[in-house]
Amino acid sequence: MKQADELIAALRRRGESVCTVESLTGGLLCALLTEVPGASDVVRGGIVAYSMSAKRDVVGVDEQTLTTHGAVSEQVAGELARRARDIFGSTWAIATTGVAGPATQEGRPVGTVFVAVSGPRTAAVALSLAGDRQQIRTQTCVAGMRLLRDGME
Repeated sequence: MKQADELIAALRRRGESVCTVESLTGGLLCALLTEVPGASDVVRGGIVAYSMSAKRDVVGVDEQTLTTHGAVSEQVAGELARRARDIFGSTWAIATTGVAGPATQEGRPVGTVFVAVSGPRTAAVALSLAGDRQQIRTQTCVAGMRLLRDGME
């Protein structure tokens, strides 16, 4: 995938690293990044925190954040990214959370997605995506890579 190739090359040029923490993408983002030859120079690892308990108990998202905002929220995406960055000691972290379908979650419609980046610059975006489950997951990965590239500029 062109976006992954470009992101890995940019991180390598800058001497920086990245990790991922994923919910709805289920490891797809980290897989796309590690498909790039030489990705081991910059990718530190990834966590799939698919359940509420994994977000809380494995990644360390605050229970209050989860209770107040829900797992599918900008606040949780941001906290996931910050925590993953600390866990892996990477320059950057990309987090994904959302609803890929087929059913709504926490009252959020299919296609509701939040992506966050934590690093020297932080950012988060809310997305309303269309398509089937795989299309939403792929679009989320592309959005995460784009958000990181934008943050690096």
